[in-house]
Amino acid sequence: MGDGQATRRRLLDAATTEFARYGIAGARVDRIAAAAPANKAQIYAWFTSKDGLFDAVFAEHLALIVDLVPLDATDLPGYAVRLYDSYLERPEVVLLATWARLERVPAGDLLTPAADDVAAKHAAIADAQDRGLVTAEMTPADVYSLVIALSMAWSPASVTVAADPGDDPAEHDRRRTALAAAVRGAFVPREHRSGA
Repeated sequence: MGDGQATRRRLLDAATTEFARYGIAGARVDRIAAAAPANKAQIYAWFTSKDGLFDAVFAEHLALIVDLVPLDATDLPGYAVRLYDSYLERPEVVLLATWARLERVPAGDLLTPAADDVAAKHAAIADAQDRGLVTAEMTPADVYSLVIALSMAWSPASVTVAADPGDDPAEHDRRRTALAAAVRGAFVPREHRSGA
């Protein structure tokens, strides 16, 4: 990686931290440049504006948002638990998506730019529904959205309790167990439930 690309990478990493913490409106280009370390002129040369820099950061993280954890449509409870763990490890992914929702896309599909990846997940859920492994009472898109919503019950975007990696391991285990039970009860037909 050349010096220019290394600087660009540092700017994206510093911007990720800044946007996750302060959002788009609250982020400051001078703090990003200082944290990189780089100069503000480089930010404007590569990204045109603070909004352009957020767009680049969000585009880079969109793949993580969608593919942070591989979907196994035959194990939705396990998928939800793996998402919970991923939010502990990469809270910035949830925070960036939350800021994008609050400041950029107040309604509608936030994941439109990743439509092909999301469609593949919907198709996997539809296949599991056809096989009787996932309830057919909902569309695949609704199942996917609801599983993600449940997985975020203790995420940095939670309106009740946000989990922290430093929480007591027993608390994490209790949350994982509750999450798996909720997803299993909501989406897995009774005859296919294990661990119920």
